[in-house]
Amino acid sequence: MAYNFDWSIALTGEYGGWIVDGVIMTLHISAVSIVFSMLLGTLIAVMRLTGLKPLEWFALAYTEFFRNTPLLVQIFFWYFGSYAILPNAVNQWLYQRDFEFAAGVIALTVYTSAFIAEEIRSGIFSIPKTQLEASRACGLSFIQAMRYVILPQAFRIIIPPLISQFLNLIKNSSLCMTIGVMELTYMARQIESYSFKGFEAFTVATLIYLTISLIVSFVITQYNRLFLRQIRY
Repeated sequence: MAYNFDWSIALTGEYGGWIVDGVIMTLHISAVSIVFSMLLGTLIAVMRLTGLKPLEWFALAYTEFFRNTPLLVQIFFWYFGSYAILPNAVNQWLYQRDFEFAAGVIALTVYTSAFIAEEIRSGIFSIPKTQLEASRACGLSFIQAMRYVILPQAFRIIIPPLISQFLNLIKNSSLCMTIGVMELTYMARQIESYSFKGFEAFTVATLIYLTISLIVSFVITQYNRLFLRQIRY
């Protein structure tokens, strides 16, 4: 018996609304995680270069641990085991809100920040050491030199690999369905469960992920070109 395709299942009506809600949640959790992973990744990268051994060892252990353990395991760890390491007040605050969302953000943030930290560190190494020395000679502290001189140049250099990390984070957000975050993949799975139209649901979800990735890549690439053109002229 031939399969009867019904694309309206995932595009209109109640199920279409589920897809829209899933897209909004995917963009929400991805945007929050990108912001926090950039901040945390920058901090870890700077810690690796401070010259203070305890901070260097901590930053090294952080990047090696989170880069070399599966993201799915980390998501389960923060969802099922966060109560054991987070203060009770923090756990209660998270449970009173959207705990699944918070656990997903934490897992995506710490995982992606480890990769971003290495990208930033590579960008910093590409800047001549004489610039840091000149900044220190002008009276800037190490943190001030990093903030005003080194990091702005490093970020311009690492835009392409940062785009890759952002896109990976958006795609990795689909794993948060395993802890009940109602993002796009979760909603596609729900449509499949209720309508038995899994092919249509997951095809639409796949095309939406592709569209989001292409849009993000295009926007950041255009910004990079515009920024470089302004510097050139």
